[in-house]
Amino acid sequence: MATQTIEQEKFNDIISNNNIVLVDFWATWCPPCRAFGPVYEKASERNEDIYFGKVDIDHNQDLAQAAQIQAVPTLMAIKNGTVVFQHAGALTASQLDSVIEQVRNIDVDAEAETEA
Repeated sequence: MATQTIEQEKFNDIISNNNIVLVDFWATWCPPCRAFGPVYEKASERNEDIYFGKVDIDHNQDLAQAAQIQAVPTLMAIKNGTVVFQHAGALTASQLDSVIEQVRNIDVDAEAETEA
């Protein structure tokens, strides 16, 4: 699946309807964002079972604020509706692959039981 543009009004539906969602918070004026874009796009093509979304913070300021985005690019990983990873700064392809593998292996239900 190629990356999808996420608008604020669709964000909760996307999170609810997908097991794993990766979100790239970015801006057109951000050079590291532009460098990370192709890496993110290629990862989306290799991982078709994951929803890869992109949020332009200039067009979705309320969503970026609600997600507490302080810098771009910021990658957020959500599994079963729970944020399991958030990182500010561009990642290399191997770093992104590692994050994806770790997110796949997280048992969100077991984590929640441990915290209770």
